Amino acid sequence: MPTVLGSVRRLTMTPSLTAVTFERRRFPPGPADVARHLEAIPQAVLCGFEWGIDTRSQWELERRLSLVREEQLGFAYEGATMACTILDAMRGGRGRRTRELLDGPGRPHLFLAYIGIGFAMARLPRPLWRGVVPELTESSPYHPAMSWLAVDGYGFDRAYFDTRKWVERQHVPAPYPWQGRPEYFHRALDQGIGRALWFIHGARPDDVAQALARFAPGRHADLWSGVGLASTFAGGAAPEALRMLRRHADGYRDEVALGMVFAAKARSHAGYVPEHTEWAARALGDIDVDAAVALADDTVVTDATGTDPTYESWRRKIRAHFASLPG
Repeated sequence: MPTVLGSVRRLTMTPSLTAVTFERRRFPPGPADVARHLEAIPQAVLCGFEWGIDTRSQWELERRLSLVREEQLGFAYEGATMACTILDAMRGGRGRRTRELLDGPGRPHLFLAYIGIGFAMARLPRPLWRGVVPELTESSPYHPAMSWLAVDGYGFDRAYFDTRKWVERQHVPAPYPWQGRPEYFHRALDQGIGRALWFIHGARPDDVAQALARFAPGRHADLWSGVGLASTFAGGAAPEALRMLRRHADGYRDEVALGMVFAAKARSHAGYVPEHTEWAARALGDIDVDAAVALADDTVVTDATGTDPTYESWRRKIRAHFASLPG
């Protein structure tokens, strides 16, 4: 049963499901079936957040999350991780909920859990960001290197919920020394904004490409990477539309393929690969999901090398694979 305090927190902190619909967000209209598909994703995040805020125990949270359809389960874990991160921060960083979730049932959804931490960051003052990523008990090649996805999640959240400022006016915030690397902060942020463009424009390649082109050219590579990730993980487009997206990307096709590989790896890591992810792997990278996952595994970087964060070193190796291919 939920606690009284948890219920109060949920009621005061959780938007309604209608708050994330395209109509309420005033996103450009498109096909109703695509809108419903994409709206269901933030709605799953909100459900996970409500459960994370409301439940007394890890056991109860896990049981509630187990009721979610496989395709939406990672998104629900995003919301649950967001809730646990906020609750831990409210305890002055002494809470253990986030670590227990990611060491336990959230481990297969680690990639999306980092994004959930980013959603929490959008609601926490910057001084509290320092302790939001917990130390995990079991070692992982993805932790904490992939925690840059938290910054990605922060960028997605801001673009989705404050589109006028972050997309139309292209706001650039002050950098933050994530993993001690303030110079990379804006790049990870743009990867999240790119993901948001896929949602804001209803998975319509023409509109996504036009919106992205309005950003400063130096931001295009990371924005396209985010678009590739969202189109592969979230779906919403048929194979022909995905091929059109690749044509629109033109000189940034390697970035789109890079985003696709990360999305395929995240889906595979969670144990469920939907049909639209298979479509995207072939349309955006001319490979199947198994090959995309193998590429991610073969290029994973566990130690920092050179001047780039480990996360970007991994991304660079995947990007180089596609750049080396003919055509």
